Amino acid sequence: MGVCHSEGKRHNAQMSERDVAIVLSGGGMNGVLLELGFLRRLRESSLWPRVGRIYGTSAGALTGMMAALDRLDDLEAFLLELQPADVFRPQRLWRLPLNGLHEYALPATISERLLDVHDLACLLNEAPVEVVIFATDVSDDEECVGSSFELAYSSHETPPETLAQAVLASAAISALVLPLPVGDRIATDGGWVRNFPLGEALDHPEVELVVCFRYVPRYPRIGGASLARMRSRLHRFRAVPPVRAFIADLDEAEARQLRGEPVHLGDMVVRLMRVAIQRNTSLEEKLANEREEAIRELEALRADVARIVAEHARPGRRGRAARAVEERFGQTKLPRTVQRITVRGTSGPESLDPGLRTQREWSEQAKRALIERGYAAADAELEAHGVDRAEQAS
Repeated sequence: MGVCHSEGKRHNAQMSERDVAIVLSGGGMNGVLLELGFLRRLRESSLWPRVGRIYGTSAGALTGMMAALDRLDDLEAFLLELQPADVFRPQRLWRLPLNGLHEYALPATISERLLDVHDLACLLNEAPVEVVIFATDVSDDEECVGSSFELAYSSHETPPETLAQAVLASAAISALVLPLPVGDRIATDGGWVRNFPLGEALDHPEVELVVCFRYVPRYPRIGGASLARMRSRLHRFRAVPPVRAFIADLDEAEARQLRGEPVHLGDMVVRLMRVAIQRNTSLEEKLANEREEAIRELEALRADVARIVAEHARPGRRGRAARAVEERFGQTKLPRTVQRITVRGTSGPESLDPGLRTQREWSEQAKRALIERGYAAADAELEAHGVDRAEQAS
C-alpha cells in the first residue's frame, strides 16, 4: 500500500481545462463489458483529454475507476479472464441463512489479478480525473432517519481506504451478498438510490458536456428449474415425512411460478431490485429532460419579455426598460444549459447475467461481443453528435 502519498491536492488550472464529465450506470457483468467498449471509443475521440470527472455506480464504479487511471487495457485483460465464481461464489447451503447467497469473491480477485483496491484508490487520489462513486446507505442508526440513503464518495476528497470500500460496496449486488462497511457507514449496491448519476454531473458548475452510458437491462426470469431438479433428487426419499413436506413446498413454489408469482424469496428480492433500479434510472433521465425543457422555456420567456418591452414601452424609456428586464433576468439563478450525449446499450444474446445459485461459464467470445456492442453503440452516438476521433480532429 505504498503508492498513496497525498490526500487530494489538485491543480485548479489543470482541472479547469477538463470540462467533460462521464456518467456510467450500473449493470453487472454485462454493464462492465458494454461500458468498456463505450470507453474505448470515447478514448479515441477528441473529448478524452477534456474529461475531468467520472460518475459511476456499481459496474460504473469499477469501469470509472480504471478509466480515470487510463488503464482500460488492464481492465479488458482482467475481464476476459474473469469467471462467475471470481465475482460471486455460491455459499455452501449450510451457510445461506446467515451469510447471504454468495461469498463476495470480487475484492480478492481484484487484488490478486489487478492491484489491491486500496492501492488503486491511492492512485485515483493523485489522478487528474475525479471519480465520484455512489452506494446505498443501509446503516441501522439515527443518521439514516430522514436521509436520502445515498452515499457519494469523491476520489479527490475521500481517504483512499474509504474510497476502496465504497467501490466494492457499490458493486455488491444486494440479492447475492451482504452489505459492507464503508468508513463509519454500512453500504450496498448503489443502484437502489442512484443507478444512473446523471443529475450529479449536470449540477457541477465546471461541466459543459456530459457523455453518458446507460445500460438497459433485459432481465431473465429466474424460474423454478433448480426447484424441479431438487425435487427430482429428493423424490426417492419421499417416504421420510420431512422430505415429503419439503417436496410439497417445492410443488407449491412451482405452482406460484405458473401464476406469475415469485418462486421464492430470492426471486422476490430480485424483482424489487429491478423495480427500484429501473425506476430511479428513469426518474434521473426524466428530471434531466424536464430541466432542459425548463431552460428552453425560460430563455423563450426572456426573449418574449424583451420583445414586449421593445414594442410597448414609451419612446425614450425603452432602453431603460430593456436594461431593467435584462438585469432582473441576470439576477435570477437559472440552471445552466449543459450539452448531453447519451449512449444506451443492451446485452442481446450474449447476456452474462448472474444466477442466484448456478451460473454458466462466461466465454471469451461473449465477452468480446459485449465489448464490441458497447463500442458500436458509442461510435454511432458520437458520430451522430459530430464527435470525431482524435486523429481525424487533428
